Amino acid sequence: MVRNVLGSILALLGATAAVSSPFRAWYDGRHGRYYRLGDLFTGTGVTDARAELFGSLLLPFVVAAAVTLIGVVLRSRLLVAFAGVVVLAFTVLWMVRVGQAEGRMVVAGDGSGLGLGVAGAGVGGVLLLLGAAVMSGRHKRRPQLPEYADDSGPEPTHFTDPVPPPPHTLDGPQHTLEGPMQPYAEQPPYPDPPYEEPPYEEPPHEEGQQGHPGGRPGDKP
Repeated sequence: MVRNVLGSILALLGATAAVSSPFRAWYDGRHGRYYRLGDLFTGTGVTDARAELFGSLLLPFVVAAAVTLIGVVLRSRLLVAFAGVVVLAFTVLWMVRVGQAEGRMVVAGDGSGLGLGVAGAGVGGVLLLLGAAVMSGRHKRRPQLPEYADDSGPEPTHFTDPVPPPPHTLDGPQHTLEGPMQPYAEQPPYPDPPYEEPPYEEPPHEEGQQGHPGGRPGDKP
């Protein structure tokens, strides 16, 4: 928490120094807001043409300051460091183009050489990088483990239930404790045997019995 606060303060100071630098003299008494931004990307170097406010060196520094504010709010070290790189990159590029146009670069006490604007931009970029290094960034929350009421007891042991055997299907065998069971094979239907009624045979009757064709009712054997 303390590192984030210190890093944010350094980053904001650096962004302020970078944004205010174009309103100071950069070289030979000429302010940075008068240098055209497009002259930095041409082969001839800077010219004497006067640039508009948001078409000058002020534009990249304002963008860097906006990125710095977002990085401070989100506690993103990457965004703050990116803003510092942008400020230093445009400052160094301007020095290269001015050297091509002037043939030399001098530092004079009478204001005919490099001015305080260049120093402010350089200090602002360094402060942004230093603030990104000091910041600790966002911390990821670790998942909290469940707390047991009694830690003196034995550690809990987790048992897994036995895996039940797969159900029997028509596509494969059923697994049992003894081994795989062969699939049920449908048996062919058994043919019914032909039914033959046995021939009727009259039981033998003695002569004179009741019911015999030769006997008479009332006759005793």
